[in-house]
Amino acid sequence: MPRLPSRFEGGDVLRLDKWLKVARVIKRRTIAHDAAETGRVTLNGKPAKPASEVRVGDEMVVDIGGRETALRVLMVPDRPVPRGSDELYEVLWVRQKGPGAIE
Repeated sequence: MPRLPSRFEGGDVLRLDKWLKVARVIKRRTIAHDAAETGRVTLNGKPAKPASEVRVGDEMVVDIGGRETALRVLMVPDRPVPRGSDELYEVLWVRQKGPGAIE
């Protein structure tokens, strides 16, 4: 009998805006889309577009809410995962921006 895929397994690539939503990095896909459109997301060191393809191993920086967060993609699921799931990405660093931020 063939093994059924787990709910975390997915395709090899996913649109950036959808991955940000599915991984719960950004709450809504429209906000993720806007963040990429306005240059607040970089993927592997380059400005990302909403339709950029995200793959396992990619690194991105998300600049939203007065904070920059660098992530490494560990998994590309095809649907939202439960809250608190750390299996999709690894946080590399976080930098506060704005008044009172420590550089």
